[in-house]
Amino acid sequence: MNQVKELTTAIRSTLILWLIVAVIYPLIILVFGQIFVPFQANGSIIRSNNGVAIGSTLIGQPFTSNKYFWSRPSTISYSTDKTAAPTGVSGASNLAVSNPDLPKRIKAEITRLKAAGIKPTSDLVYTSGSGLDPHISLESARNQIARVAKARGLDTNKVEIIMTQSIEDRFLGIFGEPGVNVLDLNLALDKLAK
Repeated sequence: MNQVKELTTAIRSTLILWLIVAVIYPLIILVFGQIFVPFQANGSIIRSNNGVAIGSTLIGQPFTSNKYFWSRPSTISYSTDKTAAPTGVSGASNLAVSNPDLPKRIKAEITRLKAAGIKPTSDLVYTSGSGLDPHISLESARNQIARVAKARGLDTNKVEIIMTQSIEDRFLGIFGEPGVNVLDLNLALDKLAK
């Protein structure tokens, strides 16, 4: 009889704990997010004036036009459908230093940057660990100002001012380095043109 009592207590404890951590807690977090921070809770999706999702400030996206600041390279394809929000696929290449594909990829990226007149920096050459990093360093952004200003027919000082206004400080003032969210910066440039 004692074992039956212990078994029912264990099953009851498991069910109560499951209810708390798998149902109640996630529901509280969901409601909190939707009430207090709905933009962030729903993926920080940026939409055009007609409501079409054009990207997320949390996920890096490729930009190839000279009119835009370029993001970090990625080993994954963000999304082939430009009208859809970026896919949430994440992943690094896991290429070891001894893998001959890694130096080839790096050399190709350096050649592409130099051909565009951009001084290669580490974050414009190497991919991020997740493949989704939306930020570039201040140096990488500054190295692209002349190219973007020329392509848009703008004064470099004007583009630099917009870039400076787009700087995001260290997280909580102490973690990481200041950087620029490429999507936000490019959207600010597009608003300037209107």
